[in-house]
Amino acid sequence: MRTLQLPKLNAQSFAILAAALGLLLTSVASAADTDLPQAKALLAAGQAAEAKALFEQVLAAEPDSIDAHLGLGRAYFELGQYAEAQLVFETVLHLEGLPPDLLTRVTAYNKAAQEYLEEGKRTTFFAYAETGIGGYKTNSTRATSSGDQDSTFFNARVGGGLDHRLDDGYAIDANVDYRFRYHDESGVRNDADLRWRVAGSRSLGENNLAVGFRGRNSYRGNGIFRNDYFLFTSYDMRLNELNQLSFGGQIGRRRYPSGPLEDRTRSTADANIGWTRVLNDRATFSATGHLGRHFNTDRPDGKSTFWGVTVDLDLVIRENLSWYSFAWYESDRYNTDRLHFHPDEIDQVILRRDDNLFEVGTQFIWQFGEGWTFRPEVLYIRDESNAFNFNYSSTEYWLNVRKAF
Repeated sequence: MRTLQLPKLNAQSFAILAAALGLLLTSVASAADTDLPQAKALLAAGQAAEAKALFEQVLAAEPDSIDAHLGLGRAYFELGQYAEAQLVFETVLHLEGLPPDLLTRVTAYNKAAQEYLEEGKRTTFFAYAETGIGGYKTNSTRATSSGDQDSTFFNARVGGGLDHRLDDGYAIDANVDYRFRYHDESGVRNDADLRWRVAGSRSLGENNLAVGFRGRNSYRGNGIFRNDYFLFTSYDMRLNELNQLSFGGQIGRRRYPSGPLEDRTRSTADANIGWTRVLNDRATFSATGHLGRHFNTDRPDGKSTFWGVTVDLDLVIRENLSWYSFAWYESDRYNTDRLHFHPDEIDQVILRRDDNLFEVGTQFIWQFGEGWTFRPEVLYIRDESNAFNFNYSSTEYWLNVRKAF
């Protein structure tokens, strides 16, 4: 039986192969160096389709190129492929605090990318102010009656953030978001809410890893305050131009420093996994599942394990009109037997509290000027529990005007 004999390579042969490989790598790098400025020039000249093809060639040779990712996202944006643009932008940029709708988010991303590519700005900023009028209405449940607490309110929201580019794909981003709600009727609580976030991130080709801190400091009315502090991490994977996976987790503490809700102070650890699918150039669908545990608490119902799912549907109807809707569900299962009672019954019942929580919301976004949007929104909330007092439902609506800077 004959065996295949491979030629023996001497030192001279190795040198020739090494030189050829080096020449090949140099050729690929040189092509990328040539294609990138040409792609930017084509994009600036309004030839987005040609620029898109060149940016994709650069990324094939240099997967970690920040300029190519941002340029590709801008090319998608100019072509009206907003859904694909968002997935590309999010491999590099983190602009937290933006509304969830596709058109608002991708417009802010495109502005940041343009400032970086055309003006060389390593630090990009965004800011917004929003105000409007809304209504709050309780619905009938086992524990509430329709109309128990109906109210008109005025709300305001201001905030902003920044993204600072470092070398080698690293970045630092931060944002702050303040919300206030004032009810004209007596006996209804006025809420104030300050949310903040600071994180560091690293782009890894089509992926992005972020680690940071987030917090929320709230006034809940009647002298009650609540403070949340969390350490979090997230990892986004752009599988292709139509699909993105995301993974995340956090651990932290929710604290009521004083007052009647002080025993609800607790620690929380949870993890999530999500999938975003581009349905067409101007529509996305996403689904996210989460699982976690509340612990280290003095709540009468004890610790709890929770899990849930969120689904979102986002659609750009035309250049100045879009629509966003979501549905959220969570199941909370507590671990402590507790004496509960129904106010209309004599017999007292020992049970473990089980809650099923639902939220459904929808909004339209109409852009009527540079940076100006009108946002009608409706939110339905329902809490179902085997513990009588924790049944609740409300319907809320807003008519808000927002200005982005």
